Amino acid sequence: MNPKKNGFLLQLLQVILALLLGVLLTLTWIKAGENKRLRNVRYHDWQKLNVILGEIERNYVDTIKMEEMTDAAVAAALEVLDPHSVYLPPVELESSEADLAGDFQGIGIQFNVPNDTAVVLEVIAGGPSEKVGLLPGDRILKVDTTVIAGVKFPQDSMVRRMKGPAGTKVKITVKRERETIPFDIIRGKIPLHSIDAWFMVDDTTGYIRLSKFSASTFKEFISASSDLLSWGMKRLIFDLRDNSGGYFEQACLLSNEFLSRGDTIVYLEGRYRVRETTRADGRGGLQDIPLTVLINENSASSSEIFAGAIQDNDRGVLVGRRSFGKGLVQEPIYFTDGSGLRLTVARFYTPSGRCIQKPYSSDYSYDIYNRYARGEVFYADSVKIDTTDIHYTKLGRKVYGGGGVMPDIFVPVDTTKATSFYLKCNKKATQMRFATAMFDKYRKQLLSIGSEPALTSFLASASLPAQFRAFAASKDGITADDKEWNETLPYLEPQLNALVARYSRLGENAFYKYYLPIDDAVKVALENPSTVR
Repeated sequence: MNPKKNGFLLQLLQVILALLLGVLLTLTWIKAGENKRLRNVRYHDWQKLNVILGEIERNYVDTIKMEEMTDAAVAAALEVLDPHSVYLPPVELESSEADLAGDFQGIGIQFNVPNDTAVVLEVIAGGPSEKVGLLPGDRILKVDTTVIAGVKFPQDSMVRRMKGPAGTKVKITVKRERETIPFDIIRGKIPLHSIDAWFMVDDTTGYIRLSKFSASTFKEFISASSDLLSWGMKRLIFDLRDNSGGYFEQACLLSNEFLSRGDTIVYLEGRYRVRETTRADGRGGLQDIPLTVLINENSASSSEIFAGAIQDNDRGVLVGRRSFGKGLVQEPIYFTDGSGLRLTVARFYTPSGRCIQKPYSSDYSYDIYNRYARGEVFYADSVKIDTTDIHYTKLGRKVYGGGGVMPDIFVPVDTTKATSFYLKCNKKATQMRFATAMFDKYRKQLLSIGSEPALTSFLASASLPAQFRAFAASKDGITADDKEWNETLPYLEPQLNALVARYSRLGENAFYKYYLPIDDAVKVALENPSTVR
């Protein structure tokens, strides 16, 4: 037979087989779905979604878990809205609420995990742990019968095991020097402080560091500022760096302390929310105190409300780097199963009319990383500002919307001080582990120190830099020649002092105060006036 003819017949046979297979497949689908009919569904009343979920429930091949299915559907729906509208299952909602509530139920300690073992940093005064005798520096080995030391136990799981309803009992086993000591602790209601530290930087300058806007923030702030005023404060540095926000009304209350009667603090507006403006009532106790506010790329939400109100009213000077850029307001919605929504219902606007919400994008979650990659945190001229979105402060200064609050004075991240020796130590958390070792060595002295002069004297006599150099070499094999060591020391020594000082009775106040010499933003704040000119 003709080869060409054979090739043609073979191709024809392949086409016929393909057509037959297509018909068979089509007939099979029609057979399987012959009882189905097209549904005329609508989007506007969620009918299509309900129909699909109903079909899954009635016809899916395997057993489905309705709770998981519902949660997944809700989470997926919220993802197409904005980055801050979220669904929170019961455990996450409880954790979120507790963080801002101003108190929680637990044993009353603060700890860190420098080397795969939780080390107690602070025992809250009057709390359950203090009553039974837990001390700073204790290493937590077990919670009830669960070993949590040396097994890479997740830190959030440690917290969950120690927390619990007031009145319930938990056994905490700790190592103290060479002893292993079990403590039976009855959990109680523990105050959560939102102010990390407050002290006088010099004879006339007060400093307050606020970590979040919780339910107790305004009360704490009034107490701290009253202390500073009694100590001679004539000027305040208010540190909102790394403050991710919290309760809206707390930001308004704090702004009110500094602003004059009638000054706009913020206004809200949304599709179903009429414009609502909050103004100062003129009763604030710090209206005449010069103010400097420190912000950075992690200052968000309520922090930005406060910073925007101060800047737009020309009430103080903002120092640092462009803030996060969250200008959306979430309203909580709770369900009887313990879960809830945080649904965005409005945008907030600063007094000049700025919406500081940064644009949504596919890399929204990586925005801070991208700022580092673009060099924005190192160079002011790399900062991404929407110069078309112009607004004006009370005195007529230009400010811009479209993504965060830009400070009046830019302070870059300074990497020039970080030597190779310093970076190697950072990677291994050598400084943190050294501080714990120093507490073990000087436990009695540190726990007896209750004043700054005594602490300064102790730190000077302890020769911490020399001990650290030996510790880094022996424990981590990290060494530096004399030239590199001398370059590292001015940056390293204040950090060592701060980390060790934290174990004294002065706690976080001591940490932040001894850290100030290497805090460039505080240095710039002290060198510049707190009044807009």
